[in-house]
Amino acid sequence: MRKDVHAVDDMDTTETVPREHPAGAPAPAPALGLVTIGQAPRADLRPDAEPLLPGVRLVEHGALDAERFDGDAEAATRRLLAPEDGEAPLVSRLRDGRSVLLGHGAIVPRITDAVARAERDGAAATLLLCTGRFPAVRARRPLLFAEPLVQQAVAATVGTDPVGIVCPHPDQAEDVSQRWAELLPGRVQAATADPYGPAERVLDDIAAAARTLVDRGSSWLVLDCIGYTEQMRTAALRAAARPVLLARAIAVRMAAEVVAASA
Repeated sequence: MRKDVHAVDDMDTTETVPREHPAGAPAPAPALGLVTIGQAPRADLRPDAEPLLPGVRLVEHGALDAERFDGDAEAATRRLLAPEDGEAPLVSRLRDGRSVLLGHGAIVPRITDAVARAERDGAAATLLLCTGRFPAVRARRPLLFAEPLVQQAVAATVGTDPVGIVCPHPDQAEDVSQRWAELLPGRVQAATADPYGPAERVLDDIAAAARTLVDRGSSWLVLDCIGYTEQMRTAALRAAARPVLLARAIAVRMAAEVVAASA
């Protein structure tokens, strides 16, 4: 595994989750920390993640769990967390299902706190649920960043074929295209569809983005956000008749392997 897949500051690689348990009692289930850059719990994620993690206890924390998005506080909170001018935004989900645009500077300290909470709850490893690019985050146990997990898996799969990337927000498209083009030898292009948009429209938007990318010559599609679900993958497959790789599935499968190795 590449170092940057789980590179962290101040990681104590000798520390493990305590395994002591009363004589005769079953060993506790290994735990995976799921840290979203939005708010936990991620009710949209569990139905897809749990079948990939048999026997694993999920410990959910969010970078924005302590933030207020109600009443008069909401506008001030969104301003505080917003990306800087010209910065490609991060997009995540709030507890009530709405989305929020975030800047890296505002979110990284909050991610660090959420990772620490997951570890205090017994996580043997923690997966950061975002395909954005982040600096190292302090952790005492393995911390997995979704972006390199997803990118390396896709690169190993698609070869030199042209790839279409679906991302949530138009302001992300140029940055996403550049980051994937640095990695993949084939042609890369991007289209957008918001996974947190109105429920009555989101599958049609995903399908439209998929058709656009195939019409432009993409042989593979990547739904490049943890917010895209298996149901959305199905919509893209039906619309495009091309293989569709799902970021959340790739990241969770890799995290399951790390938990198994650490348990």
